[in-house]
Amino acid sequence: MTRLIVEIEKIKGNCVVFKGNERIVIEGAEIKLEETDKICIHALQSILHYAVALREGVDPRKLGLAKEGDVAYVQCLDPGEPYTSGGTVVFRIRRVDK
Repeated sequence: MTRLIVEIEKIKGNCVVFKGNERIVIEGAEIKLEETDKICIHALQSILHYAVALREGVDPRKLGLAKEGDVAYVQCLDPGEPYTSGGTVVFRIRRVDK
């Protein structure tokens, strides 16, 4: 079964959920809660929008999510300062075949 490993690449500003070394594991259509550190509902919208395509092997470059390689990059929707007191998290998503 194919898995997506979503890890923190960078945090700009102050994220109230993620601190920098957490991950989310998606296997098939399931978020593997026992292997996932934290989930943020604001970040899920950005991640899940591309999850099926990445899981099925679509090249992240064709989706506009990478310049090179097979790792995708997306960010959460919180713009951070000066608009909110939060921050933006950039996620690295890689596909792993079990």
